[in-house]
Amino acid sequence: MLPMDIHTHTAASGHGTNHTITDMAKAACRKGILTLGISDHGPATPGACRESYFRSLHIAPKERFGVHLLYGAEANILDEHGNLDISEDILSGLDFCIASIHANTFRPHSNMETNTAAYLNAMKNPHVKIIGHVDDAHFPVDLYRVTQAAIHNNVILEVNEVSLSPDGYRGNARPNTFTFLQLCLQARYPILLSSDSHGINRIGEVPRSLELVKEISFPRELIWNHQPADTLLNFRRCVL
Repeated sequence: MLPMDIHTHTAASGHGTNHTITDMAKAACRKGILTLGISDHGPATPGACRESYFRSLHIAPKERFGVHLLYGAEANILDEHGNLDISEDILSGLDFCIASIHANTFRPHSNMETNTAAYLNAMKNPHVKIIGHVDDAHFPVDLYRVTQAAIHNNVILEVNEVSLSPDGYRGNARPNTFTFLQLCLQARYPILLSSDSHGINRIGEVPRSLELVKEISFPRELIWNHQPADTLLNFRRCVL
């Protein structure tokens, strides 16, 4: 069980669950999770909440049932220019932003250069802290360039548990995850493990991700779920 899991979704994401933030916090408490991040999908996702939802998160309680809560968003990368579906003024009021490509908001594209450019440009946004599921086999990218850009821009790449599921919808994502993990290991650069849980059932649970990081002997001190939340949110590293 992870002590910190910040890629999770509530009913506000528009699919996968009808659980609320309160439900999520209660479940995190039962599981012994210390820090829980709520990162609902941006408004370009069909059925997801509007920008007003994210604007109001700053007044939500920072602690519930003994669990420290972080309020963020999983913004959609909309195009190769790295444009996001949440405005800058709203992103500036959130604790964090995960930027991801999804098939229903980014035109399915087999062109590696286009997909790579989308990630590289999104990482230039100072509000983007994390890149979500860059492993998606349906959107091939140059993982070396993406990893180098992450290091340059102080952005963390996540190991996504849903991607590694044998019944997942991102194709065979394991080889891509393995590749960027090796690149991060060579650079001694931290990564984040994420459940990507929609609802309470899988929050904090990442057995396949843990198996993979163990396989390549990725050091615990560079798995930032085991670091204080402030270490992740205020991460800065000298450009290589």
